[in-house]
Amino acid sequence: MSSLVTADPVWPRVAKLFLLLLQLCVPRTSPQPRRCPAACICTSDLLSCSRQMLQWVPEALPPTTSTLDLSHNALTQLHDHWLAALPHLEALHINHNQIRDLTPRAFHNASFLRHLDMSSNRLQAVKRHYFEALVSLEELLLYNNHIARVDENAFAKLSDLRKVYLSWNNLTAFPFHAMQGLGIYNLRTLDLSSNNLSSIPVEVLAALPEHIGNGLYLHNNPIRCSCPLYLMLQRWNQRGFSSVKDFFEEHTCKLSDNVPRSLIKFLKHSRMFENCSARAEDEHLLHLEVTVGQPILLTCNATNTSLPPAATTSMWITPHLEPIRHPGNSNGSLEVYSNGSLRIDEARPWLSGVYVGLAMNSAYNFSRMCEFNVTILYPKAAGETFSTGLTTLLGCIVSLVLVIIYLYLTPCRCLGCCRKPAPLSPPQECSAQSSILSTTPPATEGPNRKASANKHVVFLEPIRETQNGKIRLALAEDFPDPKHPKVLQVKSDSESISSVFSDTPIVS
Repeated sequence: MSSLVTADPVWPRVAKLFLLLLQLCVPRTSPQPRRCPAACICTSDLLSCSRQMLQWVPEALPPTTSTLDLSHNALTQLHDHWLAALPHLEALHINHNQIRDLTPRAFHNASFLRHLDMSSNRLQAVKRHYFEALVSLEELLLYNNHIARVDENAFAKLSDLRKVYLSWNNLTAFPFHAMQGLGIYNLRTLDLSSNNLSSIPVEVLAALPEHIGNGLYLHNNPIRCSCPLYLMLQRWNQRGFSSVKDFFEEHTCKLSDNVPRSLIKFLKHSRMFENCSARAEDEHLLHLEVTVGQPILLTCNATNTSLPPAATTSMWITPHLEPIRHPGNSNGSLEVYSNGSLRIDEARPWLSGVYVGLAMNSAYNFSRMCEFNVTILYPKAAGETFSTGLTTLLGCIVSLVLVIIYLYLTPCRCLGCCRKPAPLSPPQECSAQSSILSTTPPATEGPNRKASANKHVVFLEPIRETQNGKIRLALAEDFPDPKHPKVLQVKSDSESISSVFSDTPIVS
């Protein structure tokens, strides 16, 4: 029997078919999706575990989370690779916790994170390894911590960083020279207000690109008073920088280190700095107007820089925040000469704006040499010969002629007004406010009115009471019969205002 089964060629096919049916009937075991933690609230891409007094991060977080909120808890540390299960995370809120330090690889699996809020924690410093893995980070909130030090290259790898908030900390110094022009062209806000900064390198700040100065907040710091500091902030205020204009009265400086309470609002009370004189390159921004198509050559005075000339190279920052070094950009439209001059091959409208010339040494320290505000204009048309004053004068003459024509040559619209009034009739006006058609008031029996002797008066009621655009007429009480001849006469006359005004008063 077994030999028959083995010899039968159909049996292998039946066995394969049976195994295939068995695989289709038995359900496959698939990994179950991670459920929402018990202390959290989950939606499609939002995970909120706020205000749960958590001492550690919940496990088994949903992988679809793009926004994670762990604020207002009792977290003290974040372990390495704790975000590995959240590949789509873009916003992380860990504010109002008790985190003092970060492990070297705490954020090594969050390359897509764009918003990080670690405010109101207990961080002591901003070390280099804290955020170097967050290559997509755009906004970093670190205010209201205990930060006393920021490493020089703490933000060097964050090329997309736009906003950094470090206010209300214990900073006494900040590596400003590490923020100049290299790698942080997208930076728009650097808030260092309400710290303990006692001195700042004014030369370094003056060399910062304009977009960084507009968002560099230094108010409410005990900075030592100096003329360069005052002149720099006054210059920023004249340019309308938000960092100075919005907090004008909160910029303070310290007169003496020996006197604890010697802070003054030096921008508001500027009489103490009247003798401060601006340097020649700070007094005016150089303006240059060029016609479209012409070449432009921008030359700086190399003696303006405070760096040694032998170890310096030139760099320019364009209005589009593009750094241009020797020999120039890739397409050759902008060229930097060996003496530091910038040549624009052909002026185009989109090249208008402020160009900042910088001197740079090997340690990436900068010193501003000059600034040019370049305005590129289109050439005037050949037929454009009238000046603005002549055009304005011609417009005034035409307007005056039109007013005279309107006043004296317009036909009279009111026929009743154009006719000469009768000799013995009262003055007639082309207005519905002439409500009394007779010198005798209407006879009424009111307490404040005197009754007239056998006088019948027709008068108009106030103009606000109208019906279908016609003024309503009120009759005296002496016409009780609506079919009275004089009543009929009044009704026929009321069909036209001009006919009522042209008739003589109706008095019996």
